[in-house]
Amino acid sequence: MQQVVDRAQVTKGALYHYFDAKDDLLYEIYHALIGTQTTDMDEIVARGLPAADTVRAILVDVVRTTVDRLAEAAVFFREVHKLDADRMAAFRADRRRYHETFRTVIADAQATGEFATVVPADTVVQIAMGVVNQLPVWYRRDGPKSATDLGNEIADFILAALRPS
Repeated sequence: MQQVVDRAQVTKGALYHYFDAKDDLLYEIYHALIGTQTTDMDEIVARGLPAADTVRAILVDVVRTTVDRLAEAAVFFREVHKLDADRMAAFRADRRRYHETFRTVIADAQATGEFATVVPADTVVQIAMGVVNQLPVWYRRDGPKSATDLGNEIADFILAALRPS
């Protein structure tokens, strides 16, 4: 909390005026990110693009938005285990909604034959999101790849696995 107070250039009292507890601040860090990502994904899905284009757009967006808030994502994923039961349930519900929407895009394309069924849709989503959730550990903004380039490479990988034979 002291680091947050120092970076925000406020007192702890001022910070606690807006957040009753550390859990509230931690959850809001995550909720702001997943809220943006969910809104973006809903807009992408609503475009009615072919499934491969939709999956690519979702993956590029989730990588880009995570990188845009890399420090916040790092704090959240490092501290998530400290959430109280209510905030943990809310976190899981937010994440489940995101994953289910993404899974539905893939499963629907598998059902029509647009995507292969060798890997179940839920496994594809877990693999893709597992990579995204680890971005705070290894991604560097000053590295050789932009967030968009990395998102496209991850999409290439996922779409290659989904390509029908």
